[in-house]
Amino acid sequence: MADKKSSDIIVTQQGGVVRNVLNQLKLIFRLMGDSRVNFLAKLIPIGTLIYLVSPVDAVSIPVIGAVDDAALLWLGSYVFTELCPPAVVAEHMKELAANMNPQDTKDDVVDGETTDIKEE
Repeated sequence: MADKKSSDIIVTQQGGVVRNVLNQLKLIFRLMGDSRVNFLAKLIPIGTLIYLVSPVDAVSIPVIGAVDDAALLWLGSYVFTELCPPAVVAEHMKELAANMNPQDTKDDVVDGETTDIKEE
């Protein structure tokens, strides 16, 4: 993992936390469906989801328990993407970034006609 270029797979933050979380979820779903990702690595998101819905909690203090769940979700997604082949992650991140930035449409011309309506 020392030879991995992290600058190749970084996508600039565009749109805030919610959009970044949604993009991370999309990336995980894409990687789960990719046959180039190791089957054992795919068990990490599944195990994280099982922990999230299970009634067992690592910390039983109400507020800290929710933070614990959020931290575990983040850690699971981070470890999963780190265990996936860097080229595969970069490919999917590039496709997701292309979906976020559609082609420049400000120079498009829309033809239209107007009609005047006379009110009586």
